[in-house]
Amino acid sequence: MRRNRGGPISAEPRINDRIRVPEVRLVGPSGEQVGIVPLAKALELAQEYDLDLVEVAANARPPVCKLMDYGKFKYESAMKAREARKNQAHTVIKEMKLRPKIDPHDYDTKKGHVVRFLKQGDKVKITIMFRGREQSRPELGYRLLQRLAEDVQDLGFVESNPKQDGRNMIMVLGPHKKKTEAMAEAREAQAARKAERQQGRASA
Repeated sequence: MRRNRGGPISAEPRINDRIRVPEVRLVGPSGEQVGIVPLAKALELAQEYDLDLVEVAANARPPVCKLMDYGKFKYESAMKAREARKNQAHTVIKEMKLRPKIDPHDYDTKKGHVVRFLKQGDKVKITIMFRGREQSRPELGYRLLQRLAEDVQDLGFVESNPKQDGRNMIMVLGPHKKKTEAMAEAREAQAARKAERQQGRASA
């Protein structure tokens, strides 16, 4: 039976000789319920299987212990945590700047970027930049922001209403779709495109 070396770490469960109770509720290597057994018997079984006795529910009465390869369990847990961090969704705030008297073509281009950002699950900070006399016409910026919010309402919502900030007017749009959903959909679409290309090559 392997021994747990090094000083005790509070975040880790007690294993093998560190378990100090008269009896435990034992779970076998495949998850089967063995039942309540004396600690000495549980340690004996761990030795027979060449596994560790790991306390998995310390607050239960009696504590629940499982027979497992603790080193392998720790390695797999670390790999899962790393994968989860890799797939974790970080909401990004993109920024799009517009002028109050933007021409239709530029507006459509900028709106296209906003649509793309929202589809990706990102927030978008829209900044209207006023110059010179435009500062005396804040309603122009307000109307433009309202128009943009209406144009993309299927993809996003106004998270922060338009407000004046010096020479600028700012509004924040939030996506209806969560970042994790957007990432999953993008991966699915990429996999579908890859499958199509492979199918095309196979039939060529």
